[in-house]
Amino acid sequence: MAPPNISFDMENGLASDEEKRKHLHPEPNFQGNEEYINLVKYIQTYRDGRRRSSVAVSADGDIVDDTPKKPWWAFWRKSKKSSDDGGFEVPDEWLLTDIRQGLRAGDVDIRRRRAGFNELTTEKENMSVVMELAVLLAAGLRDWIDFGVIIAILLLNAGVGWYQEKQAADVVASLRGDIALRATVVRDGSEQDIKAREIVPGEIVSIDLAWSWTNAYRHQIIVEEGQVIPADARLICDYDSPECFAEYQEMHLEEEDTPKEKKDAEEEEEDDNEHHGTTIVACDQSAITGESLAVDKYMGDVLYYTTLVPQFPLILQSLINFFVGRTASLVQGAKDQGHFKAIMNSIGTSLLVVVVLWILISWIGGFFHHIKLATPQDSSNNLLHYVLILLIVGVPVGLPVVTTTTLAVGAAYLAKEKAIVQKLTAIESLAGVDVLCSDKTGTLTANQLSIRDPYVAEGIDVNWMMAVAALASSHNIKSLDPIDKVTILTLKRYPKAREILEEGWKTEKYTPFDPVSKRITAVCICNGVRYTCAKGAPKAILGISNCSQETGDLFKSKAAEFARRGFRSLGVAVKKNDEDWQLLGMLSMFDPPREDTAQTIAEAQFLGLSVKMLTGDAIAIAKETCKMLALGTKVFNSERLIHGGLSGTTQHDLVERADGFAEVFPEHKYQVVEMLQQRGHLTAMTGDGVNDAPSLKKSDCGIAVEGASEAAQAAADIVFLAPGLSTIVSAIKIARQIFQRMKAYIQYRIALCFHLEIYLVSSMCIINETLDVNLVVFLALFADLATIAVAYDNAHFEARPVEWQLPKIWIISVTLGALLALATWIMRASLFLPNGGLVQNFANVQELLFLQISLTENWLIFVTRGGETWPSWQLVGAIFGVDVLATLFCVFGWLSGPGYDSDPRDRAHFEPNGRTSVVTAVVIWCYSIAVTIVIAIVYFLMNRISWLDNLGRKSRSRSDTNVENIIASLSKIAIQHEADGKTGRARYFIAPKATDAEMDE
Repeated sequence: MAPPNISFDMENGLASDEEKRKHLHPEPNFQGNEEYINLVKYIQTYRDGRRRSSVAVSADGDIVDDTPKKPWWAFWRKSKKSSDDGGFEVPDEWLLTDIRQGLRAGDVDIRRRRAGFNELTTEKENMSVVMELAVLLAAGLRDWIDFGVIIAILLLNAGVGWYQEKQAADVVASLRGDIALRATVVRDGSEQDIKAREIVPGEIVSIDLAWSWTNAYRHQIIVEEGQVIPADARLICDYDSPECFAEYQEMHLEEEDTPKEKKDAEEEEEDDNEHHGTTIVACDQSAITGESLAVDKYMGDVLYYTTLVPQFPLILQSLINFFVGRTASLVQGAKDQGHFKAIMNSIGTSLLVVVVLWILISWIGGFFHHIKLATPQDSSNNLLHYVLILLIVGVPVGLPVVTTTTLAVGAAYLAKEKAIVQKLTAIESLAGVDVLCSDKTGTLTANQLSIRDPYVAEGIDVNWMMAVAALASSHNIKSLDPIDKVTILTLKRYPKAREILEEGWKTEKYTPFDPVSKRITAVCICNGVRYTCAKGAPKAILGISNCSQETGDLFKSKAAEFARRGFRSLGVAVKKNDEDWQLLGMLSMFDPPREDTAQTIAEAQFLGLSVKMLTGDAIAIAKETCKMLALGTKVFNSERLIHGGLSGTTQHDLVERADGFAEVFPEHKYQVVEMLQQRGHLTAMTGDGVNDAPSLKKSDCGIAVEGASEAAQAAADIVFLAPGLSTIVSAIKIARQIFQRMKAYIQYRIALCFHLEIYLVSSMCIINETLDVNLVVFLALFADLATIAVAYDNAHFEARPVEWQLPKIWIISVTLGALLALATWIMRASLFLPNGGLVQNFANVQELLFLQISLTENWLIFVTRGGETWPSWQLVGAIFGVDVLATLFCVFGWLSGPGYDSDPRDRAHFEPNGRTSVVTAVVIWCYSIAVTIVIAIVYFLMNRISWLDNLGRKSRSRSDTNVENIIASLSKIAIQHEADGKTGRARYFIAPKATDAEMDE
């Protein structure tokens, strides 16, 4: 079939209503010959550059942060919301916005004040209830010093936590704002590009393919081909048919006039296939509903937030709190706690139970010593003061603050590596990942597609084949996918092919790629002749063409040859009018691996990560890529996974042992992730397209790679702005370092609680003595002051996936706490010796206890953090400052109290004014250093015990053959319903599930 010979006509193909919509869409690319004028101009003027992500960049290449920030001094300000519960009712008059004029600027501000921003929010919880109880108890006992210091502890934790989280959040927000979803809306008669969160109810939203409004937050939005819906929105009409707006208004008024009871009854009886008018657009809403096929949408239908419009420009009306917003509010109302919060709650609850037990023991001991309930008032030696002391030392108020702050500061560290954390708990998940399912293009490879010498069928002009390939591509030059882009830009090497495109073509219909047909088709008209152009998988193109056996065999052999060389193949065919399909040839594309990928994979394997490649390419290409990357060649076709006839356990074994899968679709990715999770693996999944959204959501840590679509970014836990696998591996290292900081602090804090609980309760019961409550509250304050800097500490990363191992944490922490209590008892018992023990010259027993406890507890963080790295100057400085302050307390006798007579009496010389000699303070420092060394040795040895090191570590490859086989068998059957045609009786029975082919029929 020869290319058409047509003279170029500038006026050919322009739509009659072009002028009607020019003021709303100044650059129409889908009308007549102008489409190809723009396409050829794009080919001629394009300059190669780096692959860009969807990030706003300034003229000099810097990332731009246009997010308005609050003044630093206005920390108390909060965003106003009037629809926190997701139940905001939009007034009917808000839905009558004119399609061409849109909203006025004044109306936007009014509606936003009433409805809030178009975004999903989260709430923080207060976890300092026990300390607040201690405040009330101190006030009741009229211990005003304790009252003030406890309040200071609460304010310190809240203030420092807020500041550090704010500093970290600002770093993340500066990058997160750059990937924020954007929308084109109609305001004051013109289109404006805004952030999606700024959409207000009733606003006109354009999708560069159709018109729509936002209803439960209803506005008009403009969305481009391949663009994500920026808010729940109601479809108005095709962008090219704005005259249908009157029809939409009439339909809307009819709905408003219908009584609510009648409307509800009609909705219950309404058939699902009953719609208004004809199909306007096919919408990919797999990220929301899980439906893999596109869903047809009609006038008045709702398009859901983060779903994809793959085909045509639309006009919408936004419905911000309609579906996704209300669903999010239900999720928040359910207060579903994540794994990290569950761990924190478990530790907090356990410590609270332990405190109650120690309080009970102290009261029993107090009864034997005839201790009063609340008297004497000026002494800490009464039962209520025992309760106050144990509440202060037993429930660490700084635990949630320090751990959350560590995560927030860690998010800032990740942001510097171009990784934006969508939720803080994703850091913990990333640290524990042991399987990374990675896509090939752009992550393992450079995503720099190039077309090598194509294969051209006998008797076919290569320029005609390249022109047909360009015709069977998307021509929306603002959002070309990589394959269409390289296909079009390759025409730079074929000037005659560009001349063919300039011969007056008009695209009548364009059908994008879908996983069923595995091809792209475009119906184009040139000089009155209709050409159907196709480009796609070689098998799919060969299947529709009518060629000889010899030509088909040669075509297959060329495809196999390209695959063995690691090339991706695309067949090209064309059909003229009603003639048979003609096979034109095949394009060979090559995407080279990144230079650092092989080394990065080796590093990932050293870290205990199993990297599995999931690609849509042919199995030969996948294996060749794996060879280049030294990844392993156990790569299987996805058909073997789904239709290979494998049983449940065998199927799981295949997924677990495979190095990758080829020719995968989104449902295959989801299934792979699900099976790995069923085997106990923590799985990370990378993705960049809308079809990857379900598997990104399903995985333990969804990763949207550089250049990912808006829908993938919305579904992911972490969004990367830098390309390649190396950035992901670097992020895993940082996440493990963050985990190590949190684990070190939690071990430290639990040990501190048991140290004071064991010593104080035993001293209450044995020698009828306790530490003055004023000094106890300062011990708690110093502990929080010293370790608040742990978020900035240097940390190492383990060479295996990490997890909490709570049994191991509790055993080690309780052991360390018991050793600290023993060390304090040794120091205290030395005072009963005739020579006074550790006391040199003079001292005060309360201040000695305070200094020894403060020093050993502060230095314990150096033990639990490990010795693989040197501590940061922030941590050393904070602890040294607190140690100096504790020493001054001891030397000058601050808050030493009246003192208590122990039973038996001490032999050392004590000053009545509470002061301690400097020499004694130096001795306590030396003794504390010796104690810390001993504890460090014990901690080191305990971590070398193999059974203890693996205690609490879950199996990452567990299998239950019976359960897996039962589930596999159940997946092959279905409950079938049928009704008797005569009697009308219905019956349900179990039957084999229909195959895909039977369902298609």
